[in-house]
Amino acid sequence: MALPDGPRDDARLVYHPAGHDSALRAALEDLRAGRWMAMRDLLAATGADWGLRTARSQVLATAAARSDVLRVWRAEEPDSADVVVMLARVAVERALQAHRQGRREVYALVRGAREACWLAGERTPADPVPWVCLLALAQADELQDLPEHRLAAPEQMLPPGPWGLLEEAQRRDPFNREAFHRMLKFWMTRTAGSIGDAIDFVQAAVAWAPKGSALMVLPLYAHVELYRQQRDREQLGPLLRRQWTRDHIAVDVDRALRTWFDGPAVAARAPLDLNHLAHGLWAGGSLEDAGRVFDAIGPYATTAPWAHVADEPAAGEREFLWARGQCRNPATRSAPTHPPG
Repeated sequence: MALPDGPRDDARLVYHPAGHDSALRAALEDLRAGRWMAMRDLLAATGADWGLRTARSQVLATAAARSDVLRVWRAEEPDSADVVVMLARVAVERALQAHRQGRREVYALVRGAREACWLAGERTPADPVPWVCLLALAQADELQDLPEHRLAAPEQMLPPGPWGLLEEAQRRDPFNREAFHRMLKFWMTRTAGSIGDAIDFVQAAVAWAPKGSALMVLPLYAHVELYRQQRDREQLGPLLRRQWTRDHIAVDVDRALRTWFDGPAVAARAPLDLNHLAHGLWAGGSLEDAGRVFDAIGPYATTAPWAHVADEPAAGEREFLWARGQCRNPATRSAPTHPPG
């Protein structure tokens, strides 16, 4: 059975960390070729647009961590504050990679990354990025051994965590998207606790955030993670897939659509957020609204959430194409919710 698909102009999917950001795309191309000046110029042009700076520096750091290009930049411009921030970004990226891989040197890398973050914070006191980086490192402290990772929450029903680090990021850039995603990741990966802490956190976050904030999509990430965990425990079946039609999830999806996607755009919409919203709408049966989100996605598919909700991770792209085709073609809207095997 042929998969229904969208228009020819975006039939070929593009998996690129820059998404619609053409300036970031160009800087990444230079960075991967070992050139650092486009990265420097992009960060300078981004200025104090803290949300954009956070997003761009995260993507740049992922690429820079695979080379020594920052060492070359620092040698050429030792007084640059931006290179200090990017060195912290790369140190955090390498430490988290070592943590995920269970490598022996993880403790030394985390310690060095923390020192790099504190140095970056001193050099750029108005910048939220060093504090977002410290939040990212918190997930490596699964037992919450460090006191700063088990501070009392601002609300009684929430568990202790790195709330002070989130507050510092909030002071510099209220409702910074990555800061809240790093907090969510902390709840989802720590040894003590459960996915319930993550759900409680995202519900608090959307209550705090203003309309138009990308944080309205945050609960969808927690729901996808819960689904992925159940799938990996081989609890597949119609009952699990009906998760997306449950009232509390439907409310979260509708809120993200109405108060974020349909609201005035306060910032560029991240492809990951768009893909999570498209999935939530499609899986919940709101195919017409999902079609509008797929139009906004264009060719910029992301691996998540599709690989996490497909029956097998390798079938993520097939899941995306099936969902997009159903939403764009009324004749296929009565077809099965998931592609046939």
